[in-house]
Amino acid sequence: MTAEALSGCPVLHSADEPRLDFGGTTPYEDYVHAATLHDLQRPVTDEPLERSFLVVTQVMELYFGLLAFDLKYARDRLAEDDVRSATAALRRCVLHVKALRAAWLPIARMTPREFNAFRDALGEGSGFQSAAYRHVEFLLGEKSASMLVPHRSVPAQHAELARALAEPGVYDAALALLARRGHGVPDDVLNRDLTRPYTPSPAVEEVWAKIYATDDGEPVRLGEALTDVAEEFTGWRHDHLMATRRAMGSKPGTGGSAGVSWLEKRARRDLFPELWTARSHV
Repeated sequence: MTAEALSGCPVLHSADEPRLDFGGTTPYEDYVHAATLHDLQRPVTDEPLERSFLVVTQVMELYFGLLAFDLKYARDRLAEDDVRSATAALRRCVLHVKALRAAWLPIARMTPREFNAFRDALGEGSGFQSAAYRHVEFLLGEKSASMLVPHRSVPAQHAELARALAEPGVYDAALALLARRGHGVPDDVLNRDLTRPYTPSPAVEEVWAKIYATDDGEPVRLGEALTDVAEEFTGWRHDHLMATRRAMGSKPGTGGSAGVSWLEKRARRDLFPELWTARSHV
């Protein structure tokens, strides 16, 4: 430590050097709250890989929240006919999911023995109990009233998810925009029960087929941005499935889930289904 620092006098620095003395916490700490973030990893075993599992899971939670934020932003911009801003938000969502997929790598490379060394510490905790992840699925059209049940004891979470269950998802907003622009989206799709999962419609498939066959403007760019989100999210589900198979095989999941068999069913489901099937008719 320099004599100037010991004396409490300001430390001088040249114009081309970063400022080092802030007389308290750094502006970086004040903005990022890094100390708080690093205090959130509290392993309950001595296994070193448990910390890795905790960090990766918490990083995923942050990305789920960010993904929900940008999906809502895209949905709301579509409701305002601002396709450019909505498409930009969907492009950001693709990058968020790419980061989520990369986050699987440390977990996916754990052997069953390594994972079993701390698995009991999870108790009944399971990723399907994540409120932020559930919000993302609701925004993507994967609605399920039964998935509100795990959150009943946390009123704020339950209320937020109940609202999301009853609100349009991003695909609903896209179809409503197409209808306002004169495309033949049927009323039964526009006025469907939003608390239930989206189901494919031959009429919507025809709408997208006509758009892709005759248009190269905003509707196509919107369709491609939605398709990119769907493809990347399906990839994330597949990565989850493969990481689980490597770490624990076909054993039942934590929290009472069916484990691999549950994930296999989820990985086979297409988001925004007509955007995929319409391509066969172009």
